[in-house]
Amino acid sequence: MSASAASGKFATAQAVLTIDLAALVANWRAMAAACAPAECGAVVKANAYGTGLEPAVRALSAAGCATFFVANPGEAARARAALGPSPGRIYALNGLASPDAALALAACDAHAVIGSLEEWRTWLAQAPGKPCAAHIDTGMNRLGMSAQEAQAVAADPQAGVIDLVMSHFVASEEGGNALNDAQIAAFDAVRPLFPHARASMANSSGVLLAQRPHYDLTRPGYALYGGNPLPGLPNPMRAVVRLEAPMLRVRHAPAGATVGYNATWTAQRDSVLAVIGVGYADGLLRSASGSHSHAGGEAIVGGVRCPIVGRVSMDLTVIDATDAPQGFVHPGAMVEILGETITVDDLAARAGTIGYEILTSLGARYHRVYVG
Repeated sequence: MSASAASGKFATAQAVLTIDLAALVANWRAMAAACAPAECGAVVKANAYGTGLEPAVRALSAAGCATFFVANPGEAARARAALGPSPGRIYALNGLASPDAALALAACDAHAVIGSLEEWRTWLAQAPGKPCAAHIDTGMNRLGMSAQEAQAVAADPQAGVIDLVMSHFVASEEGGNALNDAQIAAFDAVRPLFPHARASMANSSGVLLAQRPHYDLTRPGYALYGGNPLPGLPNPMRAVVRLEAPMLRVRHAPAGATVGYNATWTAQRDSVLAVIGVGYADGLLRSASGSHSHAGGEAIVGGVRCPIVGRVSMDLTVIDATDAPQGFVHPGAMVEILGETITVDDLAARAGTIGYEILTSLGARYHRVYVG
């Protein structure tokens, strides 16, 4: 994006986040092909992993996705409104924090994912006759019923309202991890308690496990948004997000000059430094800072990778653009922070975190552009 093309974007924002909905749909279709004949749903919690819940739901629904997973009643209501007259099932993964949560889910025709006997009783009392899902804990030890609780729920005469039984993998991104087989076996032992309910276990990485634990319904999330479901192997998914920010100031720093708070980086040569208008308040994590002893994140300037130098601060970040083509280094020039070259997984690795955090930290101050 040229400086002139970008200038109109910055009346209220300094950086541009472009979300490619065609790539999102292509990733969902790739997951759907991998798990066929099972149905492929979509996880759209956390504002569709930072990309925007409403645009993501509308695009995926138009492509044929019929089942969506959110975290809580607020997200469920947003997803239902985005679907409009289109049919679609919505499941709220975090269960019921209160009776009000049950009422809110029932009001927007969303299914609670029940994870305890207490939640089961609350759902029956507050949303009688409404369908729900049963979450079975097979090793995560977060939410979910024990096998004994599942037996008690299955024995209830009203258990017919359960239309989905599900569990969640601990380490599906590790194809050889023995926990995967143990969890599948534990799930298979409980699933027959609910003979009329569909079954679901596979997240993004689970879809690609050799065991093919697809059951009736899969629920990919991270891979839909461009994250690699096969760590250590080439990423089969298309990039969905592109983040660009303008250079606000270009400085010429002599060898020995320091950059940023606490002078954690010192120029080893005469350097060209570009200050860009994005910081940790925008989701560029402080752990992406570059110091004397640690190589931090990078940005693309004129096709050249340029390292982040010094501390990432709240609103500003400095990059060493010494090796970038001179014509691309000037105030207003756009710097690519995320995209095809620097993926969410690449930035995450340099920031010492995971791509999930990079995506879900994408800030509210960006000017968001939807394409595709």
